[in-house]
Amino acid sequence: MRSASRPRLCGAIFDLASTKSQLAKIEEQVAAPSFWSQPNQHLLRERKRLEQALADDARVAIMTSDLDTLFELQREGESVAGEIGQELKRFSERLEKLETEMLLAGENDFRDAIVVIHPGAGGTESQDWAEMLLRMYLRWAERMGFKTLITDRLEGEGAGIKSVTFEVNGENVYGLLASEVGVHRLVRISPFDANARRHTSFASVFVYPQVDDEIKIDIRPEDLRVDTFRAGGRGGQHVNRTDSAVRMVHLPTGIVVQCQNERSQHKNRDMALKQLRARLYEHEMEKKREEERKVEATKADINFGSQIRSYVLAPYRLIKDHRTKLGLGDVDRVLGGDLEPFMHAYLVWKRTGRTAGDGQELPE
Repeated sequence: MRSASRPRLCGAIFDLASTKSQLAKIEEQVAAPSFWSQPNQHLLRERKRLEQALADDARVAIMTSDLDTLFELQREGESVAGEIGQELKRFSERLEKLETEMLLAGENDFRDAIVVIHPGAGGTESQDWAEMLLRMYLRWAERMGFKTLITDRLEGEGAGIKSVTFEVNGENVYGLLASEVGVHRLVRISPFDANARRHTSFASVFVYPQVDDEIKIDIRPEDLRVDTFRAGGRGGQHVNRTDSAVRMVHLPTGIVVQCQNERSQHKNRDMALKQLRARLYEHEMEKKREEERKVEATKADINFGSQIRSYVLAPYRLIKDHRTKLGLGDVDRVLGGDLEPFMHAYLVWKRTGRTAGDGQELPE
């Protein structure tokens, strides 16, 4: 186990009695004859989640029993230390995975996500950092078996990107990626500085849940301004020769979305409308949350003091999350898409308030 606090933490997350009680109430509703005339898909998803939680609890009980047996054999003089070590490792990994899954119980956690990345001030340096973040998230999605689709990408001048919007589709994607919302800070020796000086760059990450037909978002035609333009690219066959790219402006809110991924204007319009529905849904949810909490720095200035995570590549190598206090030294692995430790720590912190580190700040 990673720490002595793990058993107490599990008790706060794996509430078996509560899970059984919630499942029993759902079964009563599902058993009603009128339910299947217009089935509640959200309720069915919740039933599936609770059933899986009970099955996982049974699996943990079996693994615990197996460990008890191995410890008993060791006390009797059997040479099983190697097997105990392997089982403990598997048990710890299984437990952390279950913690993550069971913490993903928010209203929209199960949904697919739309991710938007913008560089901060700093020109090429920040634009390159934004592209590094894009690559990190695409590799994370690949590791997890999720599908991705870049719907809009604006190339930087010389290197990097000025902005990018992409979809990530898979189970619990929004709940996992919610940990990434905010400003990300990079400290490194700049490859664009002839004097090899250390630079600090910033980029922001926003994540929106993809909404489906179950959620009604009313978009009136008169509230929309739709513009078409010629899609940009890297030249040659990547440049569309027709005005197929679509930009939509929702006039009441000022929300702007655009898509130029497809050669068909019709397909780009459909994808832009899907993005707009997601943005409007999040806009409405944010207005409701405003009364329940203080505004968090999810849309703070992309600058000093507002970052949620720092990625330091020089003069030492460390990635540290400023909310959970989790710090990892294997920066290449993290930038290569291994984000599960940060996502898990965020979910635990959000649910319980527990942090993973000692709270020390990074030196500048």
